Amino acid sequence: MGTWGHGPFDNDTAMDFWGEVVDAAAEARGGAVRDAPVAAAGAFGGLEAHVAEQAVAAAALVVGLRPSGVPDHEREGISPDLTDLRGLADRALDRVTAARSELQDLWAESDGAAWRAEVARLREALGPVPDGADQG
Repeated sequence: MGTWGHGPFDNDTAMDFWGEVVDAAAEARGGAVRDAPVAAAGAFGGLEAHVAEQAVAAAALVVGLRPSGVPDHEREGISPDLTDLRGLADRALDRVTAARSELQDLWAESDGAAWRAEVARLREALGPVPDGADQG
């Protein structure tokens, strides 16, 4: 796992996911973002780290965060309105931080307090799920 920080895009998997979203046709970007929390929220058994990392990055996109250090021209116009994915992103973060999550286990092996705080910040930014929000 190539990780250099605790932020939602501070690992190779999340940056690869970002690249897939950027490279998708404009009309397919929302679906590309939606696929990550669907995979995490619907995972049975153990949740693999790469699936969890993509779900965290997708949650960041839902709340409007973008990777730092990426040129502005690569950050513009890549995110459709994703507010309807708030409920799904919140459920995915539940799964990411639950038992049998490889990413949770990996962060538990080190001082994962900053990572857990970042995930909590994302959950707070998602806020209450609006009526009619995507429930997956």
